[in-house]
Amino acid sequence: MTNLNLETQLINLTSLKQPAIHSLTGVQPHGILLILEEPTLTVLQASTNTTALLQRSPASLLGKTLDEIFDSFQVDRFRAGLAEENLDFVNPTRVWVRRNGDDYGVFDAVFHRSADGFLVLELEPAFTQQNIPFLSFYHLAKASINQLEATSNLQDFCQVIVREVRNVTGFDRVMLYKFDADGHGEVVAEEKVDEMESYLGLHFPESDIPVPARKMFLSNWIRVIPDAHAEPASLYPGNNPITQQPTDLTLSILRSPYQCHIEYLHHMGVSASLTISLMKDDKLWGLIACHHRSPKYVSYELRKACEFLGRVIFAEISTREETADYHYRMHLAHVQSVLIESMSEANSFVDGLMQPEPNLLDLTDAKGAAICFGGRWTTIGQTPSEEELNYLVQWLAKNVDEEVFYTSSLPLVYSDAERFKHVASGLLAIPISKRSYVLWFRPEVIQTVNWGGDPNHAYELQESGDRQWLCPRKSFELWKETVRLNSLPWKPVEIQATLELRKAIVNIVLRQAEELALLAQDLERSNAELKKFAYVASHDLQEPLNQVANYVQLLEMRYHDQLDQDASEFIEFAVEGVSLMQTLIDDVLTYSKVDLKGIEWQLTNSETALNHALSNLRGRIAETEAIVTHDPMPQIVADGTQLMQLFQNLIANAIKFRSSEAPRIHVGVERREEAWLFSVRDNGIGIDPKFSDRIFVIFQRLHTRDEYPGSGMGLAICKKIAECHRGTIWVESELGQGATFYFTIPVGERDHSHAIGQKKNYLPRRG
Repeated sequence: MTNLNLETQLINLTSLKQPAIHSLTGVQPHGILLILEEPTLTVLQASTNTTALLQRSPASLLGKTLDEIFDSFQVDRFRAGLAEENLDFVNPTRVWVRRNGDDYGVFDAVFHRSADGFLVLELEPAFTQQNIPFLSFYHLAKASINQLEATSNLQDFCQVIVREVRNVTGFDRVMLYKFDADGHGEVVAEEKVDEMESYLGLHFPESDIPVPARKMFLSNWIRVIPDAHAEPASLYPGNNPITQQPTDLTLSILRSPYQCHIEYLHHMGVSASLTISLMKDDKLWGLIACHHRSPKYVSYELRKACEFLGRVIFAEISTREETADYHYRMHLAHVQSVLIESMSEANSFVDGLMQPEPNLLDLTDAKGAAICFGGRWTTIGQTPSEEELNYLVQWLAKNVDEEVFYTSSLPLVYSDAERFKHVASGLLAIPISKRSYVLWFRPEVIQTVNWGGDPNHAYELQESGDRQWLCPRKSFELWKETVRLNSLPWKPVEIQATLELRKAIVNIVLRQAEELALLAQDLERSNAELKKFAYVASHDLQEPLNQVANYVQLLEMRYHDQLDQDASEFIEFAVEGVSLMQTLIDDVLTYSKVDLKGIEWQLTNSETALNHALSNLRGRIAETEAIVTHDPMPQIVADGTQLMQLFQNLIANAIKFRSSEAPRIHVGVERREEAWLFSVRDNGIGIDPKFSDRIFVIFQRLHTRDEYPGSGMGLAICKKIAECHRGTIWVESELGQGATFYFTIPVGERDHSHAIGQKKNYLPRRG
């Protein structure tokens, strides 16, 4: 026999850790189990211990009806109760069974119907002829509730439950075990004899009560094991003769537990147990677990009395919890209504959420919050850096499809979050659109968790030949764990509040979008008139300027001999001024023509656009002995003419603002997540970083025209071209160290759909 560490095993242990409950067909030997076919009530299977308890072999019972086993009066009562939809009216029924001569066995009979459609009769020996007096139990329940009214906190409530259940049952130890959201549990109350080890405050791993067992507790609210050392009986025959499959005993009171659970009790020094489910909102909130050091039988009626007592007292706890939740929910509802009103009145919903008080943080009791909308971040409180936020949103867009995402341990699902765990170990996020999010953050809370034994070694795998089975841990001694990378958990009411806020934001954004659409129509009409004016004005201005230039030059030619040197210079200045005015008019006209409506969206080879730009600049390149290199250029969705103009302006700028060395210019490109990033790097005079934004403003210049001629429109045109392609442009530079201009063009055929105009280009779909 070999002990193996589960973490090193390559085999699948799921079936060993969490066997299907319906596949377990052993029967606890203190009672008898019969599988019956309705409506004849014929015995199909019987537990093999009928010989000991009824003095009749299981084989002799097969094919018999209940009329042949019990007297007809008792069976008539059975039939009347079974005719009702709710079997609680027939359970339990006290029955007498003749064994030998005048020897009768007295049993509590309990019926249920299995999931596979068979009637199951379970007979437990009745050790007392007396039922529990109703008034006695009523006074017990009333006294317990009176104690609850005198206390005010959950811990005291739970202590009342375990104390009263122990008083009723006489078990050596009674614990109240509460489940956490991740499935593990904590002992929150305990009442015991002094000799037994205390588990109060200890956590137990999810594998101690696995998912199938918790599902069973949902439908079977009470579970008893009178003797954990008893050998289980089997069913005879092993398979149901009708289905040729094991009968489903999930709801059976007498079903023998999984062997691993029996060993678990042995290692705890427990010989008998009683477990009562505590339900809240149709979910398993916790368990009342009763342990005894020696075998202990608890009658069906006493078990039901304990179940009722637990329900009554727990109902009071649940009511108190709901009252506290209600007050917090009302507080969040007030915060939410104020925020919605503020969003409605503000120019932007973002402004409405970032007001002094209340604000976005108050909706979830978070320490930081951030809104990504329109490509911009707005933050409040403690948040990661903008760069980290951008990466986080990219991860959310790829991995989360739900209306809300929340976790109290973000670094465990998004490893980069470990860098900012001190502000964002917990994340709650709602998407407004594919690229717009509202995020809330909670910092890491380092805590010590006390476990009942090492949760990382909850089981050992035992092997003998081809057989494998799990053996639970033998030690339940205190094992401390320091938990990191976790924040305080998000409450359901907080999550619901953010979902309601999301609906309000989406509605407000849609309303604002409608208003913007109407405004856009007005702007489109206005822009059309302005473009027409710009064209007419520039065309009409060119003619008088040409006349001025022509007549001034004619004046110089005709009266050259009569003009002194000053007059000739004045004429030259006039001609240069006219030429500059014509250049300005041409650039203004070019600038006005660059807009989204005029873009010819198509699949464009950016290398072709670059080559056209270089061809147009070949004279300047040759004159300055400039060296221009470039990376392999991609195919992109863009306007080829405007892309050529963008390259041409940036390269011409690099040649113009050269240093004493011959210009060396490199055009680079690389693929980013959702855009192509182009760059034009030179070895020129560079730019002071404080002017990095100013240079893109129309007519802005950093040098005089005597130093560097031009209209000051080139970079403004570049900026407008980039923005019309849904991209951005910027510069990185230092004085005397050259400059690198960057611009982005989005990736993907969806970008052509942004064009709003008469020309529509439908691109071929790429696989």
